[in-house]
Amino acid sequence: MQSRAQQRQQAIVRVLRRIPPGCVASYGEIAARAGLRGCARLVGRVLREASAAEKLPWHRVLRADGRLAFAAGSREFQLQKRRLAKEGVMLTGTRVDLAQHGWHRDLDAELWAPPGHHRGRDRR
Repeated sequence: MQSRAQQRQQAIVRVLRRIPPGCVASYGEIAARAGLRGCARLVGRVLREASAAEKLPWHRVLRADGRLAFAAGSREFQLQKRRLAKEGVMLTGTRVDLAQHGWHRDLDAELWAPPGHHRGRDRR
């Protein structure tokens, strides 16, 4: 039997794996999609503690205002910026345009869509 902490971590990992290439989501949005509203910091912790072997799309996770979580100019910032650029997500200054690259925001459609029906991103 899994502990509550393990269940919460797995819920976050499931959501992270569903972020489509070319889209981004905030820590808070990921927490909400995992049924953990208000647990944005937990998303950060799950990403920080994940092994590289899990291959989570950490680069698609941003602050709520579209900024990268790393200090501008840092090695991590540059790596995230490059990985996003490979998927067609460009920064304006230190921010991503969430209107253009944000993951589909209709959570009801995401949650209640028929099984196997992908509603990831409706716009570019």
